[in-house]
Amino acid sequence: MFGQSIRRFEDERFLTGRGRYMEDRDVPADTLQAVFLRSPHAHARLLAIDTTAARAAPGVHLVLTGADLAAAGIGNMPCNAVLAAERPLVVPPRPGLATDAVRHVGQPVACILAETFLQAQDAAELVEVTYEALDAVSCPHAALRPAAPQLHEEAPGNLGFLWHKGDAAAVKAAFAAAATVVAATIPNQRVTCAPIETRAALALVEDGQLTLHCNGQNLHAIRDQICAAMGLEPDALRLVAPDIGGGFGVKNVSFPEHLALVQAARVVGRPVRWMAAMTEDFSASAHGRGLHAEARLALDAEGRFLALEVDSVAELGAYLSSLGPHCPTNAAATAMGGCYDIPAIHFTVRGAFSNTAPMEAYRGAGKPEANFIIETLIEVAAERTGIDAQLLRTRNLIHALPHRTAFGMEIRDGDFSARLDECARLADRAGFAARRAESAARGRRRGFGLTCFLETARGAPGEWARLRATADGMIELAIGTQSNGQGHETSFPQYIAHLLDIPMETIRYVQADTGRILRGNGHGGARSLHMGGEAMRLAAGALLAQARSIAARLLQATPEALHYAEGRFGLGDGRGLTLAELASEEGPLEGEVTHGLDLVTFPNGAHAAEVELDPETGEARLLSYIAVDDYGRLLNPMLARGQVQGGVAQGIGQAMMERIAYDPESAQLLSAGFMDYAMPRASDLPDLQIHLREDTPTEANGLGVKGTGQAGCIAAPQAIMAALRDAAGAEITMPATPEKVWRALRRREVQG
Repeated sequence: MFGQSIRRFEDERFLTGRGRYMEDRDVPADTLQAVFLRSPHAHARLLAIDTTAARAAPGVHLVLTGADLAAAGIGNMPCNAVLAAERPLVVPPRPGLATDAVRHVGQPVACILAETFLQAQDAAELVEVTYEALDAVSCPHAALRPAAPQLHEEAPGNLGFLWHKGDAAAVKAAFAAAATVVAATIPNQRVTCAPIETRAALALVEDGQLTLHCNGQNLHAIRDQICAAMGLEPDALRLVAPDIGGGFGVKNVSFPEHLALVQAARVVGRPVRWMAAMTEDFSASAHGRGLHAEARLALDAEGRFLALEVDSVAELGAYLSSLGPHCPTNAAATAMGGCYDIPAIHFTVRGAFSNTAPMEAYRGAGKPEANFIIETLIEVAAERTGIDAQLLRTRNLIHALPHRTAFGMEIRDGDFSARLDECARLADRAGFAARRAESAARGRRRGFGLTCFLETARGAPGEWARLRATADGMIELAIGTQSNGQGHETSFPQYIAHLLDIPMETIRYVQADTGRILRGNGHGGARSLHMGGEAMRLAAGALLAQARSIAARLLQATPEALHYAEGRFGLGDGRGLTLAELASEEGPLEGEVTHGLDLVTFPNGAHAAEVELDPETGEARLLSYIAVDDYGRLLNPMLARGQVQGGVAQGIGQAMMERIAYDPESAQLLSAGFMDYAMPRASDLPDLQIHLREDTPTEANGLGVKGTGQAGCIAAPQAIMAALRDAAGAEITMPATPEKVWRALRRREVQG
């Protein structure tokens, strides 16, 4: 069953409208509706809040302010990122509701509870807040300048940290000896995850326990963050998640609203429900990327890479989200240099506070930024040296394995040259000149991009799983990883069916409930099958070992004499017992495992994009997209291909249209919803041809699998941008909107 493309079981309910998301959940009749009053200012002192009229409004039961949370002993949101920084990480106070000041548009100031949503919304308009507006800054570079408005007294100069990694002396020496040095300014713009389902929660006392139902992706971590802020023991709060309508990183962490909602439920003694409007998520959840690099690459006379130097500024936003500072530093460093043999690398990051929404992990979390830097520099180097870009890549790809990178990562598997060569062949690079000529004859400009990527996939190390066999013939699988659309309800039972040699239909899948899941690290970092699969493999082994021992005793045989097949332990004389029969005799059988695996896998591949530009309007059309990728062994190739296609679509969106924009003077959010934030539609995409190769499985886990969840998002931007630059014959930065492309073409004409 391992390796079969089995269609997703869960799709039937999703496609027939029977998915159960937060808004679909039945709620108790006495549930109150919550509305958050949010700051209209990017930066202001909070002088007074008068809630008198709001509290007296029809249907209102409670109005919470920051002062109320503080009086209840509720502290600040935690940041779990750990950096070994030259200038240590500064974690300014981030209250659940604003207290002394507001520092970005959309920051929650008060929480209003009423019988209906409209009553809460009306009451929110009656809250009188006295603000003293302050100067604001939205650009991270401007925020670090001496005259910039200061956000936090704990962070002079708005510097959140100064972090670096690598051998600066070796890099300096390599640049001094280089035959060619190329440099580029490489921005990776701020974007948003934009899941279709916004953040939502229901707080209540359920079965005698304080419970938060929310659409989170990593419930144990979210619970621990909430409890740390509220001074609760972890077992005092239960978290449960239903189906989740997309997450991509933003739902991996807790948010200030969670503190107010849980406290409100405690105060009123009734269930409290909240669902964010789309504008609330755009302005107040978290954004991703936002790494702005000045990068240099040193090459010898034959075009071999000698050293890479990256000096960057990372956007932090106004406050630190739980994992935000980790993404542009520790996470990006693991993939810095991509799949190339670069002897020396030095990477510097300055974290900048600004009057913008906090930054958090977004699909890939640092790895897209790192890969985009090296792949962009290679394109520049190819143009400067005259060496063909594919040849330049081939000459510098890692060939001898195992290979230890300049930052100490050990890569033990992969055939990077084979992926690149095959992608070039499948994309018919040899025939591109004829296609370019055909476009030119129609007054269009055609471009071709062929680039590589290397992911470092693991996420949080370790995972928990439990298998329980019961007398009804069912196997319950409970696991600490969590699906938000990846197909775990199919692929995980598929794997257990493979391990136990039983039908998939006999497996019950349990996830996303801290009351039923002992521990777990949820979703994120393409970890689910790498970490969760290993936990399932070990748990299945433990279950079978227990069952074999019991069967041997009941059958009066040695364990070694038993053979196992199709859920049954048997002897040569025909006697035997099924797992269900053993459970009926002895009670439920159980295999429970927590492993501490911390090894990284290295998904990789090569992607090719072909685009056509209209020089009169700057409009770009993506004509073809081809990927040749290595994710080790494939449990369910169809699901893996779908994961890659989804990631590629998001990467294409970042390259061509997506950008969170703030007014440079007022720091007002200019892209506060889908009317102003463009995302790719099906009509913007060609057939995404994904070719998966299994010839280099990993030894990092017992399955041989590497993560697929983030790779497309890591690989696509550089392939798209290489094709666009090739078509325009000029430098273009993301997002390559028609206006940007048009202006680049005009500059090219002026420069001759």
